[in-house]
Amino acid sequence: MEYRYLGRSGLQVSALSLGSWLTFGKQIEDGTAERLMSIAYEQGVNFFDNAEIYARGQSEIVMGQILNKLKWDRSSYLVSSKVFFGDGSKLPNQTGLSRKHIVEACDAALRRLQVEYLDLFFCHRPDKNTPIDETVRTMNHLIAQGKILYWGTSEWSAQEITEAHMVAREHHLIGPVMEQPQYNLFHREKVENEFSQLYQTVGLGTTIWSPLGSGVLTGKYLDRFPEGTRLGMEGLEWLKERSMDEVKLAKVHALKEVADDLDVSLPRLAIAWCLKNPHVSTVILGASRPEQLEETLTSLEVVDHLTPGVLDRIEKIVDNQPVPPAF
Repeated sequence: MEYRYLGRSGLQVSALSLGSWLTFGKQIEDGTAERLMSIAYEQGVNFFDNAEIYARGQSEIVMGQILNKLKWDRSSYLVSSKVFFGDGSKLPNQTGLSRKHIVEACDAALRRLQVEYLDLFFCHRPDKNTPIDETVRTMNHLIAQGKILYWGTSEWSAQEITEAHMVAREHHLIGPVMEQPQYNLFHREKVENEFSQLYQTVGLGTTIWSPLGSGVLTGKYLDRFPEGTRLGMEGLEWLKERSMDEVKLAKVHALKEVADDLDVSLPRLAIAWCLKNPHVSTVILGASRPEQLEETLTSLEVVDHLTPGVLDRIEKIVDNQPVPPAF
């Protein structure tokens, strides 16, 4: 396993990590979840990603039970939660980034995950109804209490992240260290273009999600729509509509030919492409079966196969390289 620093911080995170969105407490049995976490940890993964909204809190409960059972040295792994959407409750103050909800969500995550502190705590989305200084002050307060070690954002704009750092700097507080954006061969603008200055100015780290484009970049949807996949799950029709179209599937077919020529699987190629970006601190993997995870955990071996010639061939297929803004 390779370890990378989380942005400008001194925290080292495994280049590949394991996430629980749509799987833990929902799509898979708890025993399978334990097996996945064990496989990941044995292969050097030290970051396990979660959120209050995943399976309405049940994902954190399952992960917490596993952590409690396996008794890993607490200094050997990182665990996260995210705050914004709540755990399914919709009454006032049960969602958003107010001081009340952030503090209560943090305490709830600690209970569910059965840990004394969160290594990473993300603001899952920006909150237009809460002043940014209230959110920054609250995160700093949680750090001062020892309940969280680092805080960050997920799917925030560069402008919003910059504003958070300005508030933190003005009031001598700790600003966000990392952002969790979607990043894959079909979704590149934010990581490659919008955040380009933030890597230099604030040392932004990234914990990217959906490296396989919700499974489309595995190639499993090329010939048929298989049963039991996340795009077929009830309530995720929006994800299926966003992830699949004929043009995209044609590109996936061409990408598979590249993978075949390199004698690697398409999922490993797609993940290795994400790892090739030096601004990616860690790629969050998802899996519903042990064999899936065992395969994708070998993606680091493919990075050296991505020569300039191969990368150019990939660029011509996806044809979506972000254009830097003109100054």
